[in-house]
Amino acid sequence: MSVRIERVVTSGSFTLDGGSWEVDNNVWIIGNDDEALVVDPAHDADAITAALGDRRLTAVVCTHAHNDHINAAPALADRTGAPVLLHLDDRLLWSQTHPERSPDGFLCDQRRLGVAGTEIQVLHTPGHTPGAISLYAPELDTVLTGDTLFAGGPGATGRSFSHFPTIIRSIRDRLLTLPPDTTVLTGHGPSTTVADETPHLNDWIARGH
Repeated sequence: MSVRIERVVTSGSFTLDGGSWEVDNNVWIIGNDDEALVVDPAHDADAITAALGDRRLTAVVCTHAHNDHINAAPALADRTGAPVLLHLDDRLLWSQTHPERSPDGFLCDQRRLGVAGTEIQVLHTPGHTPGAISLYAPELDTVLTGDTLFAGGPGATGRSFSHFPTIIRSIRDRLLTLPPDTTVLTGHGPSTTVADETPHLNDWIARGH
């Protein structure tokens, strides 16, 4: 039974440093007809649950702990019994949104996750947040980058917990070293490829944040 990646777009508010912005988020579901893994459960547990259908949810994985990527995580986990997984370095950001509920487990660089017979590699790609990760599925020629890399450039680094030189290093050393035809699935907006983003690296460095 073939593994596929599905997108669910949800809408809500991103809040940080006293500001609030309306955003559309990409929620990614990786799996087959029997089981699946959800990446970045944003805003709407009902919409995500509907997209899952009767599949068994193996894990809820958060690429980072900004509220718009984790606000539906506890509700989705409670409904399905799936664990919520996050990189340890984002635990302080997580607690700003869910002070009374901890993640069920913490991720680290090079950890392997499995779903529907497919291996997914955790890549620690800090910069947008200290614990930002990307998820590389070699068999699917795909990397899910959260808010680390978008079509056209790196994620924002102008707010608390972020650092521009670090995100550039993460993109250069961990993402642009992947095969050029790797599809990049982002946390917001359209997808891209490693090949399409590689030529822009020097321009990003020159522009700063």
